[in-house]
Parts: sequence; structure tokens; C-alpha cells
Amino acid sequence: RAVSLHPRPRMRTRLGCLSHKSDSCNDFTAILPDKPNRALKRLSTEEATRWADSFDSLLSHKYGVAAFRAFLKTEFSEENLEFWLACEEFKKTRSTTKLASKAHRIFEEFIDVQAPREVNIDFQTREVTRNNVQEPSLSCFDQAQGKVHSLMEKDSYPRFLRSKIYTDLLTQTQRRLS
Repeated sequence: RAVSLHPRPRMRTRLGCLSHKSDSCNDFTAILPDKPNRALKRLSTEEATRWADSFDSLLSHKYGVAAFRAFLKTEFSEENLEFWLACEEFKKTRSTTKLASKAHRIFEEFIDVQAPREVNIDFQTREVTRNNVQEPSLSCFDQAQGKVHSLMEKDSYPRFLRSKIYTDLLTQTQRRLS
């Protein structure tokens, strides 16, 4: 049997379909939490449009976070948002006994070298965070979280606003009005 060095056309077509579908969001059930149809009905065009005003506006809305997460999955970079959200949740920890275990879990999952969902931060920030986690406080991830927030805001967020996921979402909310 001859071995072809070129991918089979059918495989290329399948991959093309996958990549095309991954940035489309005609079916919003995949991104919206809690009863998606009801959620989409509650999301106003004004609210979805407000997400374009600022990155923090997007992050403060649960459906904005869900849409942004769906977009990041298409770029294989959802670990950035997951880390940021884990830090936000960590800051709500009131139990000093849980603080250390939560800090170590976040560090091992997102910060440590070769972590399963390692975020892209510089060596110095990684080391500062490693030291902070030795005696954890509610602010031990602040520097790393700030770097990841800045990275998402400057890099992923502008692409999200131009993505088919976001434009389809706006279109869906506008269609409801007509």
C-alpha cells in the first residue's frame, strides 16, 4: 500500500467542520448556565452590548462569563478564565483551615510548572506566588491573577468581541425584540 503524505480530503473536511462549528454559537444551550432558553430570554441586548464596554463588565455577568468561557474553549485557553474565577472564589474563603488546602490546590492546578491547566505567567510571578502559598492569605494569588486578567483583557477579550460566538449572541438577543 502506498503511503500518502497528504491528509485525506475527507479528514480535512471533517477538521474544517469542527473548527468552523467551534466558533459558532447558534445553539446557546452549550454556553449558558441554568435553563439556557430561559437564560437567553432574560439576557437583554443592552446587557450583552455592555460587555463590549469593558472586560470587567463582561466578567461581572454570569452569562458574559459563560459566553467568554465558550469562546476561550475554541482557542484552547479556558484555563486563564478558570484560574481567574478560582482566585475570585478563593478570596471568599473565611475558614483559615480551608485557606491553605485551597491555595495549594489552585497552585498545583494552575501555577506550578507542568500543572494540568497551567496559566502563562512569567517565572518571577510564579516564584512570588509559590512563596505566597507557603503562608497563604486571601491576597496570595493577586499578582498572578492580575497578570492573567491583563493577558485576557489585552489578548482574548478583543478577539471575543469580534468572534462569531459574541456576534451570534447579540443577533439572537436582537431578534427577540423584533
